[in-house]
Amino acid sequence: MTRDWSDAVSATKVAPEGAWVEIQQVVLTPGERAEGVPADTAATPLLQWVDGFLTAPAALGEEATIRTIIGRTHTGVLSRINPGYSHSFGETVDEILTIGTEYES
Repeated sequence: MTRDWSDAVSATKVAPEGAWVEIQQVVLTPGERAEGVPADTAATPLLQWVDGFLTAPAALGEEATIRTIIGRTHTGVLSRINPGYSHSFGETVDEILTIGTEYES
């Protein structure tokens, strides 16, 4: 069953219980990072983002608890409501387009 939370969320930025959301969690603070990590990396926290269903209504930027599709519970800061996928492999590299074809014909 697909639910459209856009009307409920657009005016208030509060997602209702059961909404599909993304939370952000701090895995390691800068002080907990490994010694061998480069200085600029060590100065930032290690973060993770987890998608799941809200267990209670929550607003963007507030702490929220979710239940993932496989049933795990996570608590973090609500960062996105109804998240999608926006990954990419970057711009096309022209030199790659002919790999494997130079010996054909």
